[in-house]
Amino acid sequence: MTVTVGYAGLTHLGLVSSVGAAVRGHEVVAFDADGELVARLAGGVPSVSEPRLPEAMAESGERLKFTADPAALAGCDLVYVAPDVPTDDAGRSDTGPVEDMLSTVFSACGDDALVIVLSQVPPGFTRQHAGPHPNLYYQVETLIFGRALERTTEPERYIVGCADPSRPLPGKMAEFLESFGCPILPMRYESAELAKIAINCMLVSSVSAANTLAEVCEAIGADWSEIIPALQLDRRIGPYAYLKPGLGISGGNLERDLATVRNLAAAHTTDAGVVAAWQDNSCRRKAWAGDVLERELGDRLSGARVAVLGLAYKENTHSVKNSPALVLAERLIAAGARVLAFDPVVTGPLDMDIDIASSADAAVEQADAVAIMTPWPEFAQIVAADLATHMNGRLIVDPYGMIVAAEALTAGLTHFRLGVQPSRSGVT
Repeated sequence: MTVTVGYAGLTHLGLVSSVGAAVRGHEVVAFDADGELVARLAGGVPSVSEPRLPEAMAESGERLKFTADPAALAGCDLVYVAPDVPTDDAGRSDTGPVEDMLSTVFSACGDDALVIVLSQVPPGFTRQHAGPHPNLYYQVETLIFGRALERTTEPERYIVGCADPSRPLPGKMAEFLESFGCPILPMRYESAELAKIAINCMLVSSVSAANTLAEVCEAIGADWSEIIPALQLDRRIGPYAYLKPGLGISGGNLERDLATVRNLAAAHTTDAGVVAAWQDNSCRRKAWAGDVLERELGDRLSGARVAVLGLAYKENTHSVKNSPALVLAERLIAAGARVLAFDPVVTGPLDMDIDIASSADAAVEQADAVAIMTPWPEFAQIVAADLATHMNGRLIVDPYGMIVAAEALTAGLTHFRLGVQPSRSGVT
C-alpha cells in the first residue's frame, strides 16, 4: 500500500525528500508558499543541482503534486516539515523557518496531525514544540549534497525522535518508513537530535585525523594515499571511513554541528576541547592552497594570473557555503593577483572580483598558476601536457589529485597534492 506524504518547505532538503518518496511509489503533496518556485518545480525545473534529480521528478509523474496552498496538506497521512535551516559564518542556526512552517502545517492540518520535523534542529527544539501536539516527531535527515537523491531513496537507517520511544510508531508513519527496507531506530527527542550531530562529529574527527597525518606525509616523504587502504582494512576503522584529506570543513552543516556542541559544552560545563582542535585544523587546511601559491610564487603573486577550477565547496552541488575556492580567491585578490575561475555549475554572481570563464580551457589560458579546487569529474579529464601548452607558468595546485603527478612532471609542471610531497619540474 502507498501512503500519502506531505512535505512542507521545498528548499534542498524538502524538494529532494519529496521526490525520493514519490520515486519509491508513494503519493506526495509538496508544499511551499513561494508560488513562483512551485510553478518552476511543477514544470520539471529543479531549484537545486543534484545528480538525476530532473529525471526523478519526471519519473514521479502524477504521484508528485506541487502546490502553494497549505490546505492541500490536510489530506496527507503524515507531513514532514522540511525547510532548510540557514546558518551564519559561525555555524549558528536560525530555526525561524522551521517554527513558521510548523505553524503553517498545524493551522492547515489541526493540532493532532501526524507531523515530523525533518529539518535539523538543536537538541531540545522538538520537545519544546510538542506540548499541544501529541503526534509531533523528529526524524534525522540524511542529506548529503551531491548524493541527496541516492540517500533519500536508499537510506541506511531511520532515526526517529519520539516523546515516548517505548510506544509503537503511528501506523501510517511506520508503514511509510518500513517501505524503504532499512532499520528504524526510535529514541527520545533529545537523543535523535543529538544523533545527527554525533554522526557529523565522527565524520569530522576522521577527516581531521586524515588531514593532520596527510600534512605529516607532505613533510617526510610519505604518501597518504598509500596508507588509506591499510586503514580501511582495519575493522575498527572500516572500508567506508572518511580518510581522504581535504581543504577543511565547508558547506555549513558540519560547521553548525561543531558550533552546537561547543555551545552545549559551554552551557553545561562539559569538555569540547577536541571540537576546537577540529575547527583549528579545518582553518589550517583551508589555507593550504593559498599557502602553496604564496610560497611558490613569492613576489610574483602580485599581478599573477591564477586560474581557479571549481567554485562549489564539493563536486555535484551548486553550494559555495564556506567554499575553500572562494577563500583562496579572496586571498589571491587581496595579494594583487587576477583570478579567472570556471565551475560547471556555479556561474555567479559572486561577491568578489572574480572573472568567470566560459570553460576550463579558457580559464587556464596564459595562467601563471592553476588551482583545481573542486574535484568535479570532468577535471579528471584534463591532460597535463595540454595545460603546459596553454599556461604561462608551470605551477599546478591540485589538492585532490585530479591530474596524475607523473604526467604533470613529464609535462614540465610542478604539481602539489594533499598528502604527498610535491613533484617539482624545477620551474614554477
